Order: sequence, then C-alpha cells, then structure tokens
Amino acid sequence: MATPVKRITTRDDLDKWLDSQTFNQVLSFITDLQESIVGKPNDEPITESQIVTQLQAVLDSINTIIDNHPVIQEKDISRFGKVEFRDFYDNVAKQSPSLLSPLLTNQEHTLEIATYFNESWGDRTRIDYGSGHELNFICVLFCLKQLDCITPQDYPGLLLHVFTKYMKTMRRLQKQYWLEPAGSHGVWGLDDYHFLPFLFGAAQLSTHPHMKPKSIHNPELVEMYKNKYMYMECIDFINNIKTTRNGEKLSIRWHSPMLDDISAAKSWAKIKEGMVKMYKVEVLGKLPIMQHFMFGQLIPCPPGVSAPHEHHEDECGHIHSKDLVNTWGDCCGIKIPSAIAASEALKKEQSQKPIPFD
Repeated sequence: MATPVKRITTRDDLDKWLDSQTFNQVLSFITDLQESIVGKPNDEPITESQIVTQLQAVLDSINTIIDNHPVIQEKDISRFGKVEFRDFYDNVAKQSPSLLSPLLTNQEHTLEIATYFNESWGDRTRIDYGSGHELNFICVLFCLKQLDCITPQDYPGLLLHVFTKYMKTMRRLQKQYWLEPAGSHGVWGLDDYHFLPFLFGAAQLSTHPHMKPKSIHNPELVEMYKNKYMYMECIDFINNIKTTRNGEKLSIRWHSPMLDDISAAKSWAKIKEGMVKMYKVEVLGKLPIMQHFMFGQLIPCPPGVSAPHEHHEDECGHIHSKDLVNTWGDCCGIKIPSAIAASEALKKEQSQKPIPFD
C-alpha cells in the first residue's frame, strides 16, 4: 500500500478539492463530531468503547516518547523551536505502525494511517505546528471511520476522551520543544496553533443555560471551567502565554482581537455555526494549508488534481508558485518565535535573578 501524498498545488487544484466528495466527507465527519458533544462537558458520563480506550493508550505511548527525548540544549538562547523535537518525531515515525496496528482488523492500511498520524505532531524540518497538523489527527480518526473501526456511537468519546488528550499532549509538545506557529499570524487570531477545540468547544457550550460568549473575559470563570470545556481551556492557555515582560496578563482584546469580536455574538449556538463556516474558508479552503494535505486510498484525491511531485517543495517544505503569494495566513513570511518560547524564556530569566535579601 502506497503512502498518502500531497496533490494540491494550484488554485485550480484547490477548487477541485472544495467541489469534491472527499471534501464533503471530511467536513461532514468534523460536523458530526461537533454535533455529538452538543451540551456535553469533558467530564460527561459516557460509555467508553474499546477503540476509544485503545486510542488513549496510543496517546499514552506518545507521552512516553516525549519523556525519552528531553530538551538538553537549555543554554541555547534562541527562542525558536528546539531541535530535540526532531528526535521525538523520528521516534514516533518509527513506532507508529506498531502503535496503530492493534486498532485495525486489516493491516493493509496501517502505513497509510501512520503517515497522517506522524504529521499530527508538527513539521519535523520547521519545528512548527498549525491547524494543518491538527487536521492530520482528524484524518487518522476519519480513516478509522472509513474502515468501520469507528462508529457514530464512538464520537462523544473520541472528542471528550481522545481529542482532549491529544490537546494536552500537544500543549506539552508546544511548551517543551517551543514549537513555532505554522504561519506568522497563527490561526487568524484564534490560537497560535489550534482551531478545532474552538469549533468543538462552542458545541459543548451551545446549550449552556447561564454561560454567555462574553464569559471568556471573566478570568475566574475561565479558570473554573478550563478543564470542563475545550473553548475555555484554549482561552486559559492563551491568557497564560500572552503576557507582558513583567508577567502580567494582557486583555484578550489586545492579543486575540478575533476572539474578542466573536465573544460579542448573541449565543454559543451562533458561534458553533460560525466556526464551521470559518473552518471551511480559513483551513479547508486555504491553499497554503491544503498544499500539505495528503491523499491516499482512504482519503481519495479528487479527479483532475495535479499529479504527485509535479511541483517541488523548497528548503522550507513549501511550494511557491504564482498561486501562493505571501499574504495573510500564508505559511511562509517572516519566521517568528512562538509566544510560548518567549514566555518560557522569560520564566527562566526571572528564575535566575537573585531574590532581594535572600
């Protein structure tokens, strides 16, 4: 079985993707996942299926691999990604077929799914992470669904137990290896790295009797509910990373204006719907992101899309053509360190300062 390959390289390719059955299937899977947790907090009592338990065990293994690859270049003053991430990535790629094999009754597609799994953790060369990598994790779940290893009854567990654990693992990777945002603008003002926890999290809150969208401006509420709702976890994470040099927290109005604008919506239900529309345009419909999307047997490429290897990536791992200009949301542009790197570097700097009268 051949591994999945990148196919989308031009605007015409992107248009064919957006008009394809594959696009509709992937989007429908995401929206079905979203619907499955309407009104359900992370700690909602649910019956956990075998596949959900197995996927959590796989994520436990990923955390073990992180343990085995600590950052050793602590004296490096650079605020860009830590090179130890590449050792982590290589170890994941080596182990992923064996990690995923127990999930499958037919091993024919193991390497195909492992390719998406490997890309779920970030880019090995650039040591960055963005919504395209996050999409790869969804592709792993989608492939399992295509093979009937996952059914709609599993969807709540996939989000409340598996996806939330994936998020915790990604937060750990972002902090430990100082992963840079894949794109100098982050995910268009939502989060430097993620989109889907906002899309899924809005569904969790869409039927909440008391909490309103403007509640994200209440630090006490965010702190209280960060472990209960994905959306609040994201707000809490951003609040703790986007600080002044003195460690003081900034208003979300300053560092995340789009989230501030969204908080003015009348209801979480409106945000739930809006997030899907935004995802279609800003992730699934963005050429700089979708040029990295891979197609195989389980996620078939739409007819008429460019053949593999017709365009070559540069040293950054990107494809540059007349269709890809350096504009808002482009994956290239000025290379910037992550806010996490700045925050962690500041903590170390402050910890090394002598304490008065000590």
